[in-house]
Amino acid sequence: MSASFSHIPVLLNEVLEGLQIKDDGIYVDGTLGGAGHSSEIAKRLGPQGHLIGIDRDDEAIAAASDRLSPYGDRVTIIRDNYGNMVPVVKDSGYEHVDGILLDLGVSSHQIDTGERGFSYMEEDAPLDMRMDRRSSLTAETIVNSYTGDDLTRILRDYGEEKFASRIAANIIHEREKAPIVNVGQLNVIIRESIPEKARRTGGNPSKRTFQALRIEVNGELSVLSDHIDEMIDLLSEGGRLCIITFHSLEDRIVKEAFRRNENPCTCPPDFPVCVCGKRPKGRVITRKPILPGQEEEAANSRSKSAKLRIFERHLDMPASRPGR
Repeated sequence: MSASFSHIPVLLNEVLEGLQIKDDGIYVDGTLGGAGHSSEIAKRLGPQGHLIGIDRDDEAIAAASDRLSPYGDRVTIIRDNYGNMVPVVKDSGYEHVDGILLDLGVSSHQIDTGERGFSYMEEDAPLDMRMDRRSSLTAETIVNSYTGDDLTRILRDYGEEKFASRIAANIIHEREKAPIVNVGQLNVIIRESIPEKARRTGGNPSKRTFQALRIEVNGELSVLSDHIDEMIDLLSEGGRLCIITFHSLEDRIVKEAFRRNENPCTCPPDFPVCVCGKRPKGRVITRKPILPGQEEEAANSRSKSAKLRIFERHLDMPASRPGR
C-alpha cells in the first residue's frame, strides 16, 4: 500500500521570494511532486497568471492534480521529465516564462512508499527506484546485469563511495548464485563489503550505494546538466531559475552552469578585450547557496542538506572581461 502523498516543501519562503512572483506571471515547477511549492505559487497568481507543473511520477501527478484543483485553468499539469520543459511550455502556448523551480532529488513520498524501493530501510522492498514507472530500467536490472567496471563507476561517481570496487565485486559474486531482487539482499552485500571500522561512521553504509543506483536509474545528473542552459533561455527578461539540490554532485553542476551563463567568455586571460562573442545570459543572484534555517531543519530533517541557488535572466548584459 502506498503512503499518503504528504510533502513539506523545503525552503518554501526562500523559493517564493527568489521567484519574485507576479500575479500575471507564467511559472514552471519542473519537479511538481505533491505540489507543496506549487500550491503556494498558484495562490499568488491572478486570472492572467499561469503555472505549469511537470513530474514523471504518476502518484505525484495524481496528488498534485487534487491539491491544485481549486485553481482551475490557471494550472496545467503534465506528466513528463523536466528535461522536456521547453516543448512542454511551447505546447502550452508560451514562448517564455517568468520563473522556473526545480526541487531535485527523491521526494518524501517516494522514500516512504516501501514498494518503490528507494529506501534502504525497507528490507523486503523490490529494487525498483524508478521515478517514472513507465521506464524499463530498475535498480534490480542494474545490480544484476551491469559489468563490474560499470557498477564501480556508478558507485564511485554518483555515490562517492570509497569502497565501490569491493561492493561491485561482491554484487557480481552473489548474483552468480542467485539474482539480487530486494533491498535486504543488497544491504547485506554492502554491509559485508565495508570494513567494520568504516561502518562505525558516516551513517547507514547503504546510503551512498542507494543514492548512486537511484541517480543511474533516473538519469538525474545528465538531465540536470543537459538542460540548465535551455531553461535559462526559456526565461523572460528578469525571470528567475531557482534550483534546490540535496547533494554535492547536483550542487556542483548548478553552480558551474550558473557561473558559465554569467561569464561565458572563452578568450585567453591575457586578451585585453573579449573577441569570442559569447554574451552573458544574466547574473547569479546567490553567490553562496541559501540554506535552511535552524527552525526548518528542526521541523523537517530532510531539509538539512538542501541548497538553493538562483539565476536571473538579462538579455542586455555587457560582455565579461576575459579570464574573469
